Amino acid sequence: MNVYLALLLFSMMIILYWVITELFTFFFRLTGLPAEKARFQVISLLTGAGFTTRESEMIMSSRQRRRLAKITMLFGYVFNVTIVSAFINVFLSMKEVSQAGYHFLGFLIPLGAAALIFVFMRVPKVHAWAENQLHRLADRAFERKETFNAVMVIDNIGNGTIAQVTLRHIPDEYNGYTLAETKLRAETGIMVMLVERRGEEAFAAQADTVFLTGDKLTVFGDYKTICKSFHAREHFAD
Repeated sequence: MNVYLALLLFSMMIILYWVITELFTFFFRLTGLPAEKARFQVISLLTGAGFTTRESEMIMSSRQRRRLAKITMLFGYVFNVTIVSAFINVFLSMKEVSQAGYHFLGFLIPLGAAALIFVFMRVPKVHAWAENQLHRLADRAFERKETFNAVMVIDNIGNGTIAQVTLRHIPDEYNGYTLAETKLRAETGIMVMLVERRGEEAFAAQADTVFLTGDKLTVFGDYKTICKSFHAREHFAD
């Protein structure tokens, strides 16, 4: 293997590693994890860094996420071995070329790979296009679940969960009633903190707040109770 093929392979590995990271991040987002927290956990799992935070509890609390985490770790181990082999090939191949000019040209290949990743992540139009494709894919994958509301975990505090519930439809027991009339907090322990409504700024939930279709509610309470009360499932909803 000559130096150019080795560097090309190494560059492809860089791009593939980034693509795989984004792909597994997307899978975790489908389970309801916010993008940044999902990406951090995926990088930790793929690299085998073993860096744990309180956010890791979000993965352990879900059977679906635990299974996905196992797949991510196994995949990361196999892929890391491949990357190490490619890296060794790069340095072994450097011995075959003695001219400094060739070395410089050869290093342009990984630099080009890095530039491609930078453009994809930092150019707003390109990044927005990719995000739009992910949303469309998620909508198709979960089209059969449109009868359920969507819930996305934001954080865990003690035994409680801060989550965002997107109301695709309003449960009958809350439809047309004010927040006070629903007795949501008294009967379930769920506290509705914020309401995001299309065309309006997010506002604090009040006793006379009435839920509308399309509202995004920031709530705090027991996670299973939140899902049950709002007829919600984990879903790609950010």
